[in-house]
Amino acid sequence: PAFNLAGMMDSKEHVGKLAGSPCPVGDSLAAVLPQAPGAVTIDFTAPAVSLQSARTVAESGRALVIGTTGFTDAEKDELRELAKRAPIFWSSNMSIGINVLYKILPELTRALGDTYDIEMVELHHNHKKDSPSGTALTLGECLADARGWKLNDVRCSSRDGIIGERPKAQIGIQAIRGGDVVGDHTVLFATEGERLEITHKASSRMTFAKGAVRAALWLEGREPGLYDMQDVLDLR
Repeated sequence: PAFNLAGMMDSKEHVGKLAGSPCPVGDSLAAVLPQAPGAVTIDFTAPAVSLQSARTVAESGRALVIGTTGFTDAEKDELRELAKRAPIFWSSNMSIGINVLYKILPELTRALGDTYDIEMVELHHNHKKDSPSGTALTLGECLADARGWKLNDVRCSSRDGIIGERPKAQIGIQAIRGGDVVGDHTVLFATEGERLEITHKASSRMTFAKGAVRAALWLEGREPGLYDMQDVLDLR
């Protein structure tokens, strides 16, 4: 109730479906933004589209919330550069619970010590295009950092055949796809004699929508920079 829908965008093939909307519509952010003064853009699309949105707001200084996953390292670097000219928020997951995990998992990893093997399983619907999920990779980065590792050096997302013993410096991240699962992530810490499992389950995409709107409200009036949900929740 505290917000107004200031504009909507879609691809050229689909924008016609938005005809008759009570707000400006268009097939590009550059076309819609001038008709929506003061608006904060929320973008859940694909990396190439989100980067174009970031380029557009960088020229205008307007604020942007991105919930897209699947960015390459080079694309993330460009996003950081564009954020020097506009306030941009990006998070691989908008849920409050997952973002609290980003905070506490490194602390738990350090407290347990290096005798615990770390594994992760993520389950999503059968339409998801990227694997592992962006959330799983962010969780993996938190865990790897706590061990003093780089995730790209220790991540294992496939095991098949006679592969030998599990290396100690390894974080397994396995992806499962099926049905209409919104998103489940389980982190396992396993050692001789015990196992600790932490699971987050998203049962509705409304969780992500609420987080995005909360981020948009927080972002309004901020200085240029690249922010995330840790900033919004004051978990730094």
